[in-house]
Amino acid sequence: MDYKRLIDLHVHTDNSPDGHHAAMLICETAVAKGLRAVAFTDHCEVDVYFDDKYDRVVRQSYFEVARAKSAYRGNLLVLQGVELAQPTYDEELALKIIDARNYDMIIGSIHNLRGESDFYYTRDFEGMDIDSMLKAYFRELAVLADWGQFDTLAHLTYPLRYFYARNNISVDMEEYACEVDEILKLLAENHIALEINTAGLRQPIKKLAPEFPIVKRFRELGGKYITIGSDAHYAEHLAAGFDDALEVAQEAGFDCVTLFQNRDPVEIPIG
Repeated sequence: MDYKRLIDLHVHTDNSPDGHHAAMLICETAVAKGLRAVAFTDHCEVDVYFDDKYDRVVRQSYFEVARAKSAYRGNLLVLQGVELAQPTYDEELALKIIDARNYDMIIGSIHNLRGESDFYYTRDFEGMDIDSMLKAYFRELAVLADWGQFDTLAHLTYPLRYFYARNNISVDMEEYACEVDEILKLLAENHIALEINTAGLRQPIKKLAPEFPIVKRFRELGGKYITIGSDAHYAEHLAAGFDDALEVAQEAGFDCVTLFQNRDPVEIPIG
């Protein structure tokens, strides 16, 4: 892998509840691997922002990434980001979070249905109505895409990794083509990127999120921007699976990946 052309735009530090390494160590690893750029995008769960102390998390994360940005200037492009989850569950608060700091990029994501816990924390999906759950999830993604106050949509097929890991449940995404098309059209209309997330390759499901057919469909529906993120929570997972992600992007018709600086898209040719 030619790491020098790689930009990883979904990376978590130990300021995320499930992160394990500090920004400085991650930058050191990125430089050692020869990466071109890294965006730190620690979790900010809007629906539990104060209850789970994310007001402190985002402040500490921003401070530590600023230090890393200064320390590695000239050796690594360090981007200030945040993964803003469930922002449409409290849009007023979400906009205040965005406006409070000068971010390079905002990741939009949905980790849980309204009033429910993160899919990650559900240990058994046996007997649950998976179809209704997925349709509700995709409806929330459509609301998020329509809201549009972010730069890239993370892991569009997020629940699938946990359906498979917990109960070996596989989902035929063709059955949700209409729901997914609605999301992709809104992303394209709002000039928002679609993320190819590689975390699933390191998990039991062994799949990108989303896979090739959805990435290709995004292009067909007018999607212009693609980002690639490892969703790394350990330094050693930086840029993991990027060969697969870049191959999917190219086969789907994209000749560039995108990074964001000051919320503006910058296209980087693949290869």
